[in-house]
Amino acid sequence: MALSDPDTPGDRPEGAEADYGVRHVAIIMDGNGRWATNRGWPRLAGHRRGAERIKEIVRVAPEFGIRYLTVYAFSTENWKRSTEEVLGLMGLFARYIEREADALSAQGVRLRFIGHRGRLDAKLKRLMAGIEERTAGNSRLVLTIAINYGGRDEIARAAAQLARDYAAGLVPEEALDELSFAARLDTAGLPDPDLVIRTSGETRTSNFLPWQAAYSEYEFTPTLWPDFSPGELVEILRRFGGRERRFGGTK
Repeated sequence: MALSDPDTPGDRPEGAEADYGVRHVAIIMDGNGRWATNRGWPRLAGHRRGAERIKEIVRVAPEFGIRYLTVYAFSTENWKRSTEEVLGLMGLFARYIEREADALSAQGVRLRFIGHRGRLDAKLKRLMAGIEERTAGNSRLVLTIAINYGGRDEIARAAAQLARDYAAGLVPEEALDELSFAARLDTAGLPDPDLVIRTSGETRTSNFLPWQAAYSEYEFTPTLWPDFSPGELVEILRRFGGRERRFGGTK
């Protein structure tokens, strides 16, 4: 199969109109900094190129039958990075929302954010809330961006909320189950991911969707995120189609 050139975003890979039976894809977008460093560029240059790659994948995802796309943009652990990189990333998130709002609406994309917003600056939180409201009626693709997200943090917050609701008499004891817990996660209302992809050659999940991805299929690719193309996505989706998912049962 001929793969699309990552530097020519207008290309369509072979099989672009196919539906591979994958409803929800989640991506750990790793390798932006290394991509830039390998070229002698500042790390933020890699993050900017990575943002362009998100735009391309968002544009083609519905053509592959994908209806939900969740991407890991900034983890609760990423605050450990240099102040320059963190501030640059926050500025990049704000510019992405401001510049892509019209395009996302025109493409029928609904934008959602998951993660703890308390530590984010006021302007970014306003932008996030504004575009969520603006795109709430769109349904061609639900794009969920994880910012200041950590799976353990999400689970702890959901457990605390469920405990508060139980103490307040809002949840009876017999309803203290998986469904009640999941309804208090950041991802409430979203289906669990069918497929989780991590780029850059790392083979760990890095605290990304631990509850939701309990039965997800995983793909680890050595490709750095700025070089990840629709063509490689098609190859991964085809491999997914060849897997037998039993969810603990037998066939």
